Amino acid sequence: MTSTTSKQRQVNWYHRHIANPLMRRVVGHLPGQALLETTGRRTGLPRRTPVGGRVVDGSFWMVSNHGFTSAYVRNIEANPRVRLQIRSRWYAGTAHLLPHDDAHARLRRLPRFNSWNVRMLGTNLLTVRIDLDR
Repeated sequence: MTSTTSKQRQVNWYHRHIANPLMRRVVGHLPGQALLETTGRRTGLPRRTPVGGRVVDGSFWMVSNHGFTSAYVRNIEANPRVRLQIRSRWYAGTAHLLPHDDAHARLRRLPRFNSWNVRMLGTNLLTVRIDLDR
């Protein structure tokens, strides 16, 4: 097992059992934070994940901690139609995975606290852009 895999397991455990259950209740109401709803690729059920990012010109930009191994990223690959709760309001949109975007540079343009967490906890960063429906 590599150290990256070990780190990812630890971070996943922290998110699954501590951070996400707490944040799911409030994240969609806080500035710089959102609640991302994807459709489960196997179950077809809604899956909600707290994320951080920013709306720029009608698109929500974010960076995934673990890239293509994140469950919500795999859900997006299967079905890019998502919903996003930003400041207590729900938006529908289409997610795009951008592996060629410079995720580290992108983080410098996103909210500081979330970007710091992604840099510290992330193992394989991936930029995600969600084009919000008008």
